[in-house]
Amino acid sequence: MILQLVTSFIAAAAFCILFNAPARALLQCGIAGMVGWVLYLELDKQLDTVVATFLATVVVGVISQLFARSYKMPVIIFSVGGIIPLVPGGLAYDAMRKFVENDNNQAIQYGVQALLLSGAIATGLVLSEVLGQMFRRKKA
Repeated sequence: MILQLVTSFIAAAAFCILFNAPARALLQCGIAGMVGWVLYLELDKQLDTVVATFLATVVVGVISQLFARSYKMPVIIFSVGGIIPLVPGGLAYDAMRKFVENDNNQAIQYGVQALLLSGAIATGLVLSEVLGQMFRRKKA
């Protein structure tokens, strides 16, 4: 589990470097990615992969909202870095490889799974944004 924590932190922080995030935000980006990945791993044991990805993304979105307010930066800096460990790049690669190998049934299965996971990530980010706006309006 420690290896998972460290590698997800490094992946999220390194992507934020590529994304040209400010250096003072790299620690928070890494934390958001690490929390999202560990939550996904724990939820994936009990729930469907798509549901686990959705819930982990909602948490990443909420954490990103909190970091953005605390550090007075745009939310996207933290949310993009935070979801990187959850992105189904391996599945998309496998789908394309299976298409090239003419194994269309397996390719479609991988492709649909990657599409569902991508949709769960997008929906989770939107839901966290809506929740953030609801709480901001109640305070005002």
